Amino acid sequence: MSYEDGYKNLEQIELAIKAAQHMVGQATHSMDSEQLQAATAALEQAEAQFKQALAYQGNIDEAFFAHSSALLDQATHQLEEAQDDYR
Repeated sequence: MSYEDGYKNLEQIELAIKAAQHMVGQATHSMDSEQLQAATAALEQAEAQFKQALAYQGNIDEAFFAHSSALLDQATHQLEEAQDDYR
């Protein structure tokens, strides 16, 4: 894998995390069950991409790792709280 390919993969992960964050924000604002489900799926997909990158790219920038982990944790927590309130 070239440096450029690795960068593109990290860029895709970053975009997936941002998209999931946006969906979580919309879902927790509306408290619509379908949006909550879609946000859950988007977040799971972003987490899977992130974990796959960790497994296959040993040279992930530490700052990128820490920032991405924090964003995923925050979105997960926000979504879990909304789902608890919805039930």
